[in-house]
This record gives sequence, structure tokens and C-alpha cells, in this order.
Amino acid sequence: MSPITFKSVTLKNRIGVSPMCQYSCIDGFATDWHLVHLGSRAVGGAALIMQEATAVSAEGRITYGDLGIWADDHILKLRSITNFIHQNGAIAGIQLAHAGRKASCEKSWLGGHQLKEGEHSWKTVATSAIPFKPTDLPPHELSIFEIANIVAEFKAAAARSFKAGYKIIEIHAAHGYLIHQFLSPLSNTRSDKYGGRFENRILFLIEILQAIQAIWPEELPIFVRISATDWVEGGWDIEDSVKLSNQLKAMGVSLIDCSSGGAVMDAKITAAPGFQVGFAARIKADAEIATAAVGLITEASQAEAILQENRADFIFLGRELLRSPYWPLHAAAELKQDIEWPAQYARAK
Repeated sequence: MSPITFKSVTLKNRIGVSPMCQYSCIDGFATDWHLVHLGSRAVGGAALIMQEATAVSAEGRITYGDLGIWADDHILKLRSITNFIHQNGAIAGIQLAHAGRKASCEKSWLGGHQLKEGEHSWKTVATSAIPFKPTDLPPHELSIFEIANIVAEFKAAAARSFKAGYKIIEIHAAHGYLIHQFLSPLSNTRSDKYGGRFENRILFLIEILQAIQAIWPEELPIFVRISATDWVEGGWDIEDSVKLSNQLKAMGVSLIDCSSGGAVMDAKITAAPGFQVGFAARIKADAEIATAAVGLITEASQAEAILQENRADFIFLGRELLRSPYWPLHAAAELKQDIEWPAQYARAK
């Protein structure tokens, strides 16, 4: 439960809320659901509250219920959420995202399938005109001009994020969404400067990072979430991830958030407790950059061992924090560490 500092931002412990979509918006606007959902995890002792994938454009949403930050009008409610998080001792972060070919979908609890027509559907865009599922409509292949526009949308979203009070930005380059679609040769068949060799396939991410850095305060950190492997022969792999992480470190990125998969449907993934921790350990060792471990980490002793063994610097919890918003408080007690509780709850400590 020790603190960790990234640039000017100190996190009071090594536990963060992994960004998890709530699909509970209309036109991208946050609601009281997001205030309670994110705020309760701040009250529950997590050091970093990373907001769910927040779309930089309307067409970049996974579903019509996604959060957005493509308009100035989105800022007001988001600022009330970040204020509450900071008042309760946590740090508010935002994950900026574009879903690419995995957009225009139904909410997960209604099936999650692509919506091909109707008021909640739209034409998807991608690196190449290859659908994610055989039953999906082919996406529109982005032109050079359109790619530049999306880079500008990330930049504008970062500027709004600062106005809304976020202290950490995470660029979502994982799980088969648009940036990952550029990275992976399984989804990128372009023959221009964005396709082919490794240096070309990472260019979109590099341009987004540079655009964000042009307006984001230098003293505030930027994280990048990647899929460390596609889990498919011939796809993006851990060697690529180490190489990319070295470059991101040189450019000033503070942490690599190490997830995996999502590029293609037929990947064979054997999920088990801590199954992605090895990726965080490898990138931390070989690229000498701070990493976060995520994925089926559920026990306090498990999380503590990852940190003590120097396999990662930070732990993101997802579903476990849906089940138990106050997990960090209970974890501290289990590990016999005395941490401060909210004054309103102290009598229950």
C-alpha cells in the first residue's frame, strides 16, 4: 500500500480502478451513475480512478451509451466527478479512446452485436476495410486526411480533459480498438506510411501522443494501455510491445498498462489468475519503464506479491472492484497495514 509518484502526481497506494465501460450515457454525457460509480471507488481507498474509455468523437464510441469528451458541453458534469474524486483522496484519470471498427454496437447486456441500421448505428472506420466479425459490415478505410482529423480529435479531447480536472491521461491502444488496429498486422494491411513495417504501424499512436503532449502540462503523466500480445501467430506480440515501450519511454510516457488480446475473434486465450502479469514484468525489465498489471487479480496477497517481486509497479483491478468497491480498505487490513479511512466511515474501521 506504499505511494508511487509519476511526475508531479503522487498516488497514495498502488491500486487503481481499471477503466470499465458502463454504457450509461446519452450523447456521451456523464450522469449521476458515473459520479456514484467512480466516486464510491475513491471513497473505497483506490489511489487512481481511471475513467472508462471515453470517446474522442461520436463515431469513436463502442456503443451509443459510451462516455464522450468530443464537445465542450461534456466538461461540466465530468468536472463535478473529478472534484469529488480529488476531495476523497484519490486521483482522477481518463482513458481516451476511439473504437474504430469495433464501434456502433449494442450495449453489452443487450448482446453487444454490431448495429447495422437504426438511430443508434453509424458507419464504422478503421485502419483497413476489414470487419472484426465476418457478420459485421466492412468499415470505411481511413484516408490520410481522416487520420489527421482523428489525431486532432485526441488532442482536443486531451485539452478538455485538463479543463475537466483529470490529472492523468491514458491513451487506449489495446483491445482491438482503433489504435490497436493500426499496431496489429492482423488488422492493418495498408501500403502507405501507416502500414507494413513496425515503424509505420506505430506511427498513428506516436502522432496521437505528440499531439496530446503539445497541450497537456508537462508535469502531468501520460499512460498508454496496450495489448501486449494478440495471442495469434503473425500478430502483434510481446517483442513488439517491448520495442514500442522503449520508444514511448523515450518520448516521456510514464507507465505502460499491460493488457492483451482483442485484435481478432479467434485468439486462443487461457485466462487464469494473473495471466497477464508476465507481460508487465517483461516490459518493466526490458524497457525499464513503469508498468501496471491487470487481469484476474483478485486477492490482496496476490497483488502484494506482484509488487514485492518487482513484476509490476502498479495494479489495476477491474471486475473485483465492481464486486467490492472498498477492496483497498479491506486489502490493507488483510495485509496488516494501517491506512486512513474516510472520516465518515472511521468508526467502522
